[in-house]
Amino acid sequence: MIIRPYRKGDFAAIMNLWTATGLGRPERGDDETTVERSIEIGGEMLVMCDESDSDRIIGTSWTTFDGRRLHLHHFGIDPLHQGKGLAKDLLRKALKFVKEKRCQVKLEVHRSNRAAINLYKGAGFEYLGDYDIYIIRDIQNIEV
Repeated sequence: MIIRPYRKGDFAAIMNLWTATGLGRPERGDDETTVERSIEIGGEMLVMCDESDSDRIIGTSWTTFDGRRLHLHHFGIDPLHQGKGLAKDLLRKALKFVKEKRCQVKLEVHRSNRAAINLYKGAGFEYLGDYDIYIIRDIQNIEV
């Protein structure tokens, strides 16, 4: 497998992967423009591909930058390739970017996703404690 930076034209394959892994849903607002804008302002999108077909994306790691901290999003491996140690390689490459950027990194993970939690803890992530996360997805309903 190879890990490479996002290229223009990758998004359709990325969305297919996100759908297969449950990472992508329309209400999240993740689209090609958002991905490319996040890269322009200091983030990184890594894709993992089969060596024989660099357009066949089997993993993603999307790191965004808010000017203060990095956030790891949409980290996933195609279900057909899970359990082969590929996530460790992809996370190692993502954390290389974090180290080069010299910023803290945080992520969100479902409590029931033990495999991901173990992966992240093994890489040095620590549980922040009793934080609950809230979000407004439908910005049309914000009253100002």
